[in-house]
Amino acid sequence: QVQLVESGGGLVQVGDSLTLSCAASGLTFSRYSMAWFRQGPGKEREFVAAISSRSTNTYYTDSVKGRFTISRDNAKNTVYLQTNSLKPEDTAVYYCAAGLRLGVRQPDDYTYWGQGTQVTVSS
Repeated sequence: QVQLVESGGGLVQVGDSLTLSCAASGLTFSRYSMAWFRQGPGKEREFVAAISSRSTNTYYTDSVKGRFTISRDNAKNTVYLQTNSLKPEDTAVYYCAAGLRLGVRQPDDYTYWGQGTQVTVSS
C-alpha cells in the first residue's frame, strides 16, 4: 500500500513558478532518496532532481539548475519541487519517485512512483 501522490501542477505562463508536492505513505519515508522525473509528449522519462534521505545532497539535471529547488520534510512525509522561471520546454507530466539505491539519476534507481501531475507552460 505504498502511495506517492503528486499535486500542484497547472497551466502557467512563461516565467511563472509552481510548487509541486509529493505526499508519501506506506513506507518509511526518511529512509528513501526521493526524486522528480518528467515526461513530455513523445519523449522519454527524464531525470529532473533528487534529494537524499536526510537532505544532505541534492542533484539536478543541467537544464533546471538555478531554476528548480528540491526539498523534503520528513516529518510530513513530503517532497517538494519549487519550479521558477518556467519555460515551454518544462511542459511535461512530473512524477515523484522513491528509492533506496545510491544511484539517483536513472528510473531504475527507484522502486515506487506516483501517477504524475501535469505542468503546462504556455508561450
